Amino acid sequence: MPLNSRRNSREDKSKKRKSNSESFNSKDNSKRSFSKQDNKKSFAKASNNKSFSKSMGKGRFSKSDKASSQHLDHNEENVFKYTKYRKVRQPSKPAIREAKDDGLIRLNRYIANAGICSRRKADELIAAGVITVNGEVVTSLGTKVDPAKDEIRYNNERLKREKMVYILLNKPKDYITTTDDPQERRTVMQLVAKATKERIYPVGRLDRNTTGLLLLTNDGQLAEKLSHPRNNVTKIYHVELNKNLTQGDFNKIQFGLELEDGFIKPDDLSYIAGASKREVGIQIHSGKNRIVRRIFESLGYEVVKLDRVVYANLTKKDLPRGRWRYLDEKELIQLKHFIK
Repeated sequence: MPLNSRRNSREDKSKKRKSNSESFNSKDNSKRSFSKQDNKKSFAKASNNKSFSKSMGKGRFSKSDKASSQHLDHNEENVFKYTKYRKVRQPSKPAIREAKDDGLIRLNRYIANAGICSRRKADELIAAGVITVNGEVVTSLGTKVDPAKDEIRYNNERLKREKMVYILLNKPKDYITTTDDPQERRTVMQLVAKATKERIYPVGRLDRNTTGLLLLTNDGQLAEKLSHPRNNVTKIYHVELNKNLTQGDFNKIQFGLELEDGFIKPDDLSYIAGASKREVGIQIHSGKNRIVRRIFESLGYEVVKLDRVVYANLTKKDLPRGRWRYLDEKELIQLKHFIK
């Protein structure tokens, strides 16, 4: 192709591009002019609205406008978040219902309830092959039996489940809370020796110098529930100190203290009405060893007297120091319901 013709074609193309850009700019300008006019009209209408003019005068939205805009933005964000990216949850499977109580209990528990020995010792008897169920020797530790139908024998003697016994004792000072003591010190079992022929044992412990309520029973299931920390069994103590408890230390205990075995906070704390500030009442559910004494000792106090006046729903009403009584049916029902 000749050089002149090439130049002519290039010039024609550049003219076309220029004309196209001019036409495009003219369209854009028309749109801009239209938007400006439209904005003027909308502003004129909006200026007639008093609340809008006020907000514009302040240079910000009114509180209601701001709240509504935030609400809309929040909703739009949530819709975007959950509809576009969040996976659709599959319907959950129906919960499996717990198996109904079929009345069966573990063999070692049955033996313990018969007053022969503890559950641990019962496991040893089962493993030794001296226990029979319906005439057959059983050595499996996980065996379950039906107390109403099965015949359990130990050394060819039939075992019968003991009658459940529940005894409340107002423990005096200088008695230890064990079934026996190698040092031959006085135990709480001596105080209830004539209460029953069944083999009972104390639930929980009280220090030798601590007085107050103590439950003794042969109901292992109830004893386990009362002793377990998750059940938060309430205990209230009457504490007498060697000096007045200051308001500052009172507040420290009430808000909680960090002891060597962790943080501890009582459920309630108060001065005893009509007494000096040496005497306080403390409600606590922790079962840690010597916890009440250690709370006050951590702040430089000595506990002179410590008396447990409430245990779960049980109180010392009409129960003198050193005496015991059987729980009545109403108390037992309330106690079992309390820790359910």
